[in-house]
Amino acid sequence: MYVLPFEKPVVELLTRVKDLRELAKSDQRLTTELRRLEDKAGKLARELFADLSPWQKVQLSRHPNRPYTLDYVETLFTDWMELSGDRRYAEDAAIVCGLAKFHGKSVAVVGHQKGRSTKDKVTRNFGQAHPEGNRKACRIYEMASRFGLPILTFIDTPGAYPGIGAEERGQSEAIGACLAAMSRAEVPIVATIIGEGGSGGALALGVANRVHVLEYGTYSVISPEGCASILWKDGSKADEAATRLKITAPDLLRLGVVDCIVDEPAGGAHQDPAAAARLVDTALWTALRELEGLSPAELVADRYQRFRAIGALLA
Repeated sequence: MYVLPFEKPVVELLTRVKDLRELAKSDQRLTTELRRLEDKAGKLARELFADLSPWQKVQLSRHPNRPYTLDYVETLFTDWMELSGDRRYAEDAAIVCGLAKFHGKSVAVVGHQKGRSTKDKVTRNFGQAHPEGNRKACRIYEMASRFGLPILTFIDTPGAYPGIGAEERGQSEAIGACLAAMSRAEVPIVATIIGEGGSGGALALGVANRVHVLEYGTYSVISPEGCASILWKDGSKADEAATRLKITAPDLLRLGVVDCIVDEPAGGAHQDPAAAARLVDTALWTALRELEGLSPAELVADRYQRFRAIGALLA
């Protein structure tokens, strides 16, 4: 269990809560003590996490124990059928795509997947998509639009892979094709930033009618480390860059980059993935219900107006 320095007090208390919860299953006399400890843990987490710096939130968004796309797929969807390959070059495990049922409704699902073990992380390239991964996503967008399936995306990547091979195979064109396909898709699209959303790799899954971000998620044009290296020639100033970039959930909502902040359980989504999934489920279902009354043309227009409004000066 990976623990960040600033979350140690919360993790210790939450661990005691989990242990007591297991004991309470066989001894009802512990129920009162369990509720007291749960209230205390929740209060402590809110107090400590209320004053987190942007850089600490970046660290939380990258936490290796956070639930990834396939964790949400397992919890939120039924009849999952994964689709692989871009039909042009190869399969890219950094992006997972498939068809599934969400509350009984057929949907298309696209998301980044970072991997847990060392071997899995290498296989999935740490969630950094190659061009073939983005082209696979583009194929799913076009197919979903053709068959009238709502698209749900899960964003969690440091960015598209910047390697020589990726550039040789047309990384920027592949991302651009994703933007175009999502822009013209005649179905509802809801994107959820479940961890870090970095640069064009995130945007390839982010042109949606509604964009949600988890409470400790981040969304940026460049990583804080990259920004610090460019501006100050010093990557150690990443904490200052994180503050100036305005990449945390409250800033993103205030600036109109996202439409909704999805609350996380006490201590973050990684402390209670099941509870986090329930909160994401509610947000997704609410968004789809809002969009289901729009015609295909209205969905495209709604998406266009949403992105045109970002950065506009208010009178």
